Amino acid sequence: MEIKTERQKLNRIKAVLAETGHTGKWLAEQLGKDPVTVSKWCTNTSQPDLYTLQEISSLLSMDIRRLIVSTEGSY
Repeated sequence: MEIKTERQKLNRIKAVLAETGHTGKWLAEQLGKDPVTVSKWCTNTSQPDLYTLQEISSLLSMDIRRLIVSTEGSY
């Protein structure tokens, strides 16, 4: 019997891309990454490293903390 566990949402990349009017494909092109990799970040299947999060925050001109799910509620 297989037990499914829900993946913990650690990043807000998908939401932030939607808020800023960008796509995962755009982000992949800007970072030189495979679109499948960015898709995995957007679905929280995998996570980018901190260096990459910093690159994303620079591309989107925002504080890196907006890309991470807050443990203290909204920010």
